[in-house]
Amino acid sequence: MTQPKTRKPRRTYTDEFKNQLVQLYLNGKRKCDIVREYDISPSLLNKWIKQSSSTGSFKEKDNRSEEENELIQLRKKIKQLEMENDILKQAALILGRK
Repeated sequence: MTQPKTRKPRRTYTDEFKNQLVQLYLNGKRKCDIVREYDISPSLLNKWIKQSSSTGSFKEKDNRSEEENELIQLRKKIKQLEMENDILKQAALILGRK
């Protein structure tokens, strides 16, 4: 019988730590060595390197494209309009009963 796979708890990393690993890479240390030594995934290191080189920030909101920001704003606006529409429908029902 196989044992269920236990998930590792999600780890969080400080911006300072991320920057240190990016600097190791920029100073010539191989990605595979950094990944192995610090027990992180290669895709995570690649993401940090990309964020550092494009905006210098590791925050997701600072690394979004204009299209992604617009999509987020439009989704918020849709939710707001749907809520207002629901309120107006309820008001129309209440006023229609009188």
